[in-house]
Amino acid sequence: MKPVVLLVGRLPDVISNVARQLEDLPIQWLGAHDREEVIRQLEAEPGISAVVIGAGLDDTIRGDLIGVIAARRPDVCIHLKDRASGAPGMAPFVRRVVEMEVLEKARV
Repeated sequence: MKPVVLLVGRLPDVISNVARQLEDLPIQWLGAHDREEVIRQLEAEPGISAVVIGAGLDDTIRGDLIGVIAARRPDVCIHLKDRASGAPGMAPFVRRVVEMEVLEKARV
């Protein structure tokens, strides 16, 4: 069974592009674009092991999402992408998170 990672971003195509760029990784990708979608994904998929929140979302929204995720799934690691690397930095950031955090834990 593949580990599950939830990608949260402002634009739907960003999430699908990231998943496409990282299809070599043994991960099941889920996507969400707003609070309601995040809640639906968390409730529907108990196997989510990590959430990566993109930098395109406003800080208020990102803060709210952290609270929502932590309240519903305190077992899930939450990672916030930096803004400095821009949209092109999303896939490399997600790759680092997955390789260092998610896949390493799956091996243990």
